[in-house]
Parts: sequence; C-alpha cells; structure tokens
Amino acid sequence: MSELRFTSEHEWLRLDSDGLVTVGITPYAQEALGDVVFVQLPELGAHAAGAEVAVLESVKAASTIAMPVDGEVVEVNAALENVPETVNEDSLGAGWFFRMQLADNSVLATLLDQAAYDRLLKANDDA
Repeated sequence: MSELRFTSEHEWLRLDSDGLVTVGITPYAQEALGDVVFVQLPELGAHAAGAEVAVLESVKAASTIAMPVDGEVVEVNAALENVPETVNEDSLGAGWFFRMQLADNSVLATLLDQAAYDRLLKANDDA
C-alpha cells in the first residue's frame, strides 16, 4: 500500500499503482461518528475541492464528506450501501468511499503526511 496522505478534516488519500487515488475517512473520524448506519456515495464525475460529495449517518450524527482536492470521481465503493458498518470495521481498507483521478497529482504533496496528521490529532487531544 502506498503512503497515505491526510486532510485536516480526517480524510485519507492513497495514490494507487494505477494512478488513481482512493479516499476514505480515518479511524479517528469513524470513532468520532460511532456506528455508521448509512452511506450516500458521490456521483461519478468532476467535483471541485471542498464540494460535498458523500453523506454518512451514524447512531450519533450525520456528517458530510467533502471532496479533498479537485478531481473526477471514477469509482465508488457500492458495497458500503448494503454494509455501511464496513467503515467502522476497516476504515483504512475495505471502508473506502471513492476513487478519483486528480486534476493535478502534485496536490498530494500539499496534504498532511502521517507525522503531520499525528501532530494534528495530538493538538486536538490537548485542546
């Protein structure tokens, strides 16, 4: 598995060997949500960074997933529609949300690496 990159909104991105990027939420985010009971996946096609592309509902709350960077959604994890709890069981693996083609691959370098994401989590815990 390629190195993960992270957003401050607790999404992870992984550049896969086929040049596409897989997107999901971090264990921190899924723990904060609680048991996920519904996932609305994004529409295929181009989306601007920051656009709402997916919705998660849990026993605690509803949450939206924003497009982390500019790009085109080319595949969704349709299995989540029938088994949304996969997000809780394997948020860094089978619980991914969508795969995308980046508008600019260099944007990955601007996202948080594991060490920077760990510092963000520590700062959240200390606040």
